[in-house]
Amino acid sequence: MSVSIRDVAREAGVSVGTVSNALNDPDRVAPGTLQRIAETIERLGFVRNDAARQLRAGRSKAVGLIVLDGANPFFAELALGAERRADEFGLSVLVANADEDPQRERILLNLFEEQRVFGVLISPLVVDVETLRKLRDRGTPVVLVDLTSEDKSFSSVSVDDFAGGKFVVQHMVDRGCRKIAFVGGPLIRNQVAERLSGARAAAESADLELTVVETLGMTVDEGRAIGEKLVKMPKDQRPDAVFAANDLLALGIMQAVILDGQLSIPGDLAIVGYDDIPFASTAIVPLSTVRQSPALIGSTAIELLYSEAQNESDAIRQLVIQPELVIRESSLR
Repeated sequence: MSVSIRDVAREAGVSVGTVSNALNDPDRVAPGTLQRIAETIERLGFVRNDAARQLRAGRSKAVGLIVLDGANPFFAELALGAERRADEFGLSVLVANADEDPQRERILLNLFEEQRVFGVLISPLVVDVETLRKLRDRGTPVVLVDLTSEDKSFSSVSVDDFAGGKFVVQHMVDRGCRKIAFVGGPLIRNQVAERLSGARAAAESADLELTVVETLGMTVDEGRAIGEKLVKMPKDQRPDAVFAANDLLALGIMQAVILDGQLSIPGDLAIVGYDDIPFASTAIVPLSTVRQSPALIGSTAIELLYSEAQNESDAIRQLVIQPELVIRESSLR
């Protein structure tokens, strides 16, 4: 049976209010009484219900983080960056995986609101402005992570994916590639669409046509399936370079090509991914990729959320991080 604050008060011979002051505002309690209460708490094994106290105050110290794809190491790094910055504000981070499902996103948003979280960080499949605005209007600050809303009505921290896509294709052109394929999807994902737009812009500047292969998801399995198709294509139809919209797709493609054994990377097929997850540099052929700094995205999102929660005058801000092309063996033809 748990020990209550009333039990502590009775054993220490003081009022419940005095025990509450000892826990929350000890300067208001005489030193001798404070010592007696502390000894009673130790003897009885009392553990304060901090969650209940926070909820009575109107807001907990937990931040809800809803990630698009919990299986992607990119979001694990993002969450770690958010947690480290949250610690500095005396906050904790609760991570939930939406698994690229808008309905699940709404369920998680409702759950976090019921828990009266400090605020919500969310990386949605598609920005549901109406739902997020209602959540914010009811008192829960919201920050978009890894993308922004078209109307700029929410704070956000994102990466210039257009620039990232442009970097990749320009690099491929510079290495002598002429038949370039973009692999990724679904294209309703803003990040994928922006990477494709940048890739197309670079291809058009080089007077090349970009082949687009849309996938249902951004997983190793999806990449492996694409890779198996590539190795079966006639040489005159097969691309000589593939820009995969994330590293998981790229690693899956690479795995299928290497296991087949007929094509070499990068000799027959140059491959570049996106995200620079930890596995990219340790692949059997180290993967060229675009680095996004997910930990920085997470920590910056916490800062934006904290500013908005404090009602700072410039609280609504859209911050854009510039990506970096990391060149490794997979694209060095």
